[in-house]
Amino acid sequence: MAITRRQFLKGGGLVTAGTLFGPGFFGHGLLRSAQAALEDNDRYFVVIFLNGGNDGLNTVVPVDNVAGLRAAYDAARSSINITPTQLANSLIGLDPISGTQLGIHPGFNVPNGYFDNGAGAGGLKSLYDLGKVAVVQGCGYPEYSLSHEEARIIWQTGVPLGAPAGTGWVGRYLAYEYAGNEIPAVNIDDSIVGEFRQTGTSVLAVRDLENFRFPFDDAYSDDDAAKAAAFAALNQSAVSGAQPAALFIGNTGLATYDAAAAFQSLSGLYEGDRAAQSQLYSDVGRSLAYDLRQVASVIYGVEQGVPNVSARFFQVSNGGYDTHSDQGGADPNGQHFSLHAELGGALKVFYDDLASMPGNVANRVCVLVWSEFSRRIVQNQNGTDHGSQGPMFVIGGGVQGGVYGRHPNIEASALDDEGNTTYTQDANSFRSTDFRDVYGTILKHWVNLPPATVQTLLPLDATAEALADPAHYWRSANFDLGFLP
Repeated sequence: MAITRRQFLKGGGLVTAGTLFGPGFFGHGLLRSAQAALEDNDRYFVVIFLNGGNDGLNTVVPVDNVAGLRAAYDAARSSINITPTQLANSLIGLDPISGTQLGIHPGFNVPNGYFDNGAGAGGLKSLYDLGKVAVVQGCGYPEYSLSHEEARIIWQTGVPLGAPAGTGWVGRYLAYEYAGNEIPAVNIDDSIVGEFRQTGTSVLAVRDLENFRFPFDDAYSDDDAAKAAAFAALNQSAVSGAQPAALFIGNTGLATYDAAAAFQSLSGLYEGDRAAQSQLYSDVGRSLAYDLRQVASVIYGVEQGVPNVSARFFQVSNGGYDTHSDQGGADPNGQHFSLHAELGGALKVFYDDLASMPGNVANRVCVLVWSEFSRRIVQNQNGTDHGSQGPMFVIGGGVQGGVYGRHPNIEASALDDEGNTTYTQDANSFRSTDFRDVYGTILKHWVNLPPATVQTLLPLDATAEALADPAHYWRSANFDLGFLP
C-alpha cells in the first residue's frame, strides 16, 4: 500500500517541525555557531504549561499586612481565602520590595501519603527550601488579553503587540542554533506546541515513548521493510540534489526515521535501569507525572549516549486551571489544592530522579512553569474569573532560589474596570515583571546567548503608543533577573 503524505508527517504521535514548515528561514540553521550552546555546557530546558489560567493570588499569597497586602487579599477573597495559619508551613520569604511575608499554596507542600507510598512528599516547597525554586512574581505584558487562545499565543510567541509572530520564543532559538538534520526538542503532545514552532529544525511530538514508532500503515505491516527502504531512498535522493528545499526535506526525513527507531527504545531502557524511580511517577498517578517520566526517559537516553537521541528542550502541559467555580482554598479536597499537589509532587519526583542519575543531571536541568494568565483579584461565588498577571516558577539545581519581582498591586482602588491588576513598567513599588524578561534571562544565562541576540529574538514593544508611553510598555529589557547565575 502506498504511503500517503499525511502518514509520513503524522502518525503514532510523531510530527517534525522542519518537515511541516519547510526551509523558509533555515539560513540561521546553516550559519549557526560551530556547536550549539547547550551541546557545549550539556544542559537541558523543560517548559511546563498550566493550561486554563492559574490563580496567581492563591498561588503566592500575602501572609501579613505589610504594605496593606493582606488586608486587600482578605477583602477580595472570602470562601477561597487561605489564612495565615494555613500558610504557616508554606512560607517562602519576603516580597523583595514591600517586605510582606509570602507563602505558596499549601498544596505545593505535598502531605506525606497524599500520593501512593509517599511519592512526591514535600512537593515544590521542599525544593524551594533546598534553594532550587525561583518564584517570579507579577509576570505579565501590556494590553493583556483575557481570552485563553489569544493569551496562550502571546505567551508562546513572546510577541504581545501587533500581528502574531507565527513562531515560538523557544522555536526561534532552535532555528537560530540548530540545522534541519537535527532534532533538539521533544514535545510530550500530539502536535508541536506554540513555543516550539519555527522553520529551521525538527521537533518531535511524542505522546507515549513505549508505543512510539515511525508512522507506517498498521493495516499493511507486511511490507514495512519495503516502505522503509523506499522512504530512505527518496530522502537520500533529495539530500544528493542541489535544491535547498529538497536538501532540507531529505535531511529532516532521514533524521526523523532514525529518531523514530531510537526513541522507541528509550522507555524500555529507562524502565530497565530505573524501575524504582519509574514507580514513583506511577505512585503520583497523575498525567503530569507520567509526562515528566517521558522527559526523564529521553534525558536518560541522552546521558547514556543512545545514538540519534540528542534532545535538550522539552515541553509538557497540565490542564484544569480554569477555576471559575469550586476552586477551593486550602482544603486538601479542593480543586486548586489537587492541581498544585500534582504539580509539586510530579516536580519533586522528577527532580529527585534527575539528581540520582549519574552526573547529577538535576544541576543541568532548568524547568520553567507558566500559565496564560492569572485570575481576577476579587473572587466570584466560589471561584475566580480571568485575570492579568501572575507568578512564574523556575526550578533546577542551577537555579538561585528565592522570591523575585514585586507582588502585584491588589488594592481595590488600583484595579482596572474588570477587577485586575494593571500592567506597568513605572518605577514604583508594584512594577510588573514582563514575562519576556524571564524568557530573556533564560536565553542569556542558561543557553548562553549574547544579549544582543536575545533582543533580536524578543524584540521590544515598538508601536507608536509604546514609544510615546514607555512606562506602560516593555521598552527596557532586563535579562538579568538573578534567578540564574
